[in-house]
Amino acid sequence: MAKRVLIVDDSLLMRRMISDCVRGAGWEVVAEASDGGQAVELYRKHRPDVVTMDIVMPGTSGIEALESILRQDPSAKVVVVSALNQTRLISEAIRKGAQDFLAKPFLPEQLQETLASCL
Repeated sequence: MAKRVLIVDDSLLMRRMISDCVRGAGWEVVAEASDGGQAVELYRKHRPDVVTMDIVMPGTSGIEALESILRQDPSAKVVVVSALNQTRLISEAIRKGAQDFLAKPFLPEQLQETLASCL
């Protein structure tokens, strides 16, 4: 059975890149969100195996979404995918329960390996 992934990023281009990587690994993209509020709702609806989460987004941030998702499901797997210059926010996300972190830009293999290691 294919692993199910929710992709969260305010950049359509980045969502497409992540989606291509996920599908290239044989996994299913169950939904895509452009902000943290959508991410929380889509997580509740689809219960994916793993979430890729940008941190800095308009509206509800990735950290706020991470906290909400983990309140719903303490066993949720969330991988932060964000720019390396967001060090303070990345550390905060890891402290608050993110499984792992991947810096943008990344190679497709890096994303696939990071997601696989969470699962």
